[in-house]
Amino acid sequence: MKIAFIGDIVGRPGRKIIEQNLKKLRAKYEIDFVIANGENASHGFGLTVKNANELFKVGVDLITGGNHSFDKKQEMINLVTTQNVLRPANFPEAMPGVGHMVFDVAGEKLAVINLMGNFAMPICDNPFNKATEIMEELEEQNIKNIFIDFHGEATSEKRVMAMMFNGKVSGICGTHTHVGTDDLQIVDGTTYLSDIGLTGCRDNVIGMDAKNPIDKATTGLGGHFTISSSCKSILQVLVMDLEDGKSKDAFKIKILCDKDEEIITKAFFE
Repeated sequence: MKIAFIGDIVGRPGRKIIEQNLKKLRAKYEIDFVIANGENASHGFGLTVKNANELFKVGVDLITGGNHSFDKKQEMINLVTTQNVLRPANFPEAMPGVGHMVFDVAGEKLAVINLMGNFAMPICDNPFNKATEIMEELEEQNIKNIFIDFHGEATSEKRVMAMMFNGKVSGICGTHTHVGTDDLQIVDGTTYLSDIGLTGCRDNVIGMDAKNPIDKATTGLGGHFTISSSCKSILQVLVMDLEDGKSKDAFKIKILCDKDEEIITKAFFE
């Protein structure tokens, strides 16, 4: 089974570059299932039903979330209760929706878990204990192919998750910082990457127009962060080849769009 994971989609530029490229990537690399973090996919904050349907239409199979999941509350409640959309599993139990799902993919079962870190994030339950609880449930069901989207600020928390579950899950990939890390590895059959990085504008501040972030940094006064109407964009995709619950191979694809020019670079795990 081949699965792919796309990093934090930020607004229309992120959705557009996915629309332009995802179906081609699915065909080229024979990808069976695509997961995408979409908590910033609508105007940079939250997710609307319309934009979720756009992503499903162009080849995304499951959308994960994070601290901005419920910024557009009513629309997100609709999505997490009716569509393939996750919110972090360690949100309060009374929160609508679920934090993990199991799918039939290429004749096998695939479980996807969405978790959120504790450091510098909204109050939520302990992600490590919640992950252990879910893992016990999946083990009882004999589900071996397991992917975790860990939405967190601190790389140390993400490394703790890796140390806890190396050899027990197929892949762990971090989201939230919007900055890709250079530590892709496979350890005991578990693919790990601290942060996939954003999919959206790459020539500003974490996908947002630079003016207000600069004003806030230099004066202490800032306004609502917005997304540039015109920018250089990036698509970042982690591809994993799974067999019997283990990652046989993993690599990251970057597609950089500068006006009408596309440059594709691939970083392979050796």
